[in-house]
Amino acid sequence: MSKQAISTAQAPAAIGPYSQAIRSGNLVFVSGQIPLDPATGHLVEGDAALQTERVLRNLAAILEAAGSSLAQVVKTTVYLKDLGEFGKMNAVYARFFPDCPPARATVEVARLPRDVSVEIELVAEVEG
Repeated sequence: MSKQAISTAQAPAAIGPYSQAIRSGNLVFVSGQIPLDPATGHLVEGDAALQTERVLRNLAAILEAAGSSLAQVVKTTVYLKDLGEFGKMNAVYARFFPDCPPARATVEVARLPRDVSVEIELVAEVEG
């Protein structure tokens, strides 16, 4: 099985030795995204709700570049700096996955890159 790196300017560029995503067979594995605005390169300030919105938009852009979409996501992992922000994150998350939401794990972590409130990674199916 071959693997293919996926990259798009519609999401923040990788800031280390990793790919935005890797497609392998009919799956795409998207690296954790933080709330960086790809147009400005700046972090989205605000609570977990605002940051989750930006993160999910970044993930959607990467999935589109891979030939997939949020509707084809099968698994996500959500990393929160504070589980007290779970409700805010979850309300935004639910808007992006209204039908047949993917399997998910949500964990509280001590620290995230650039001290953001949320990071999300995912796995999705790809047509063809």
